[in-house]
Amino acid sequence: MTQYHFLRTWLTAHIGNERGAALVEYALLVALIAVVCIGAITFLGNSADTKFSNVGSQLG
Repeated sequence: MTQYHFLRTWLTAHIGNERGAALVEYALLVALIAVVCIGAITFLGNSADTKFSNVGSQLG
């Protein structure tokens, strides 16, 4: 019975601790959001530059 109790306590202490895993998941989520934002800004910036150049050439 003592070995079972020790094993149960050890497993609960090591498996029950998900704090580090949650932190890694949040960090990956923030990194993914940053990559998507950078990609969207780059794409929209190039599109806006093209539009402004076309309007400027038509006006001038």
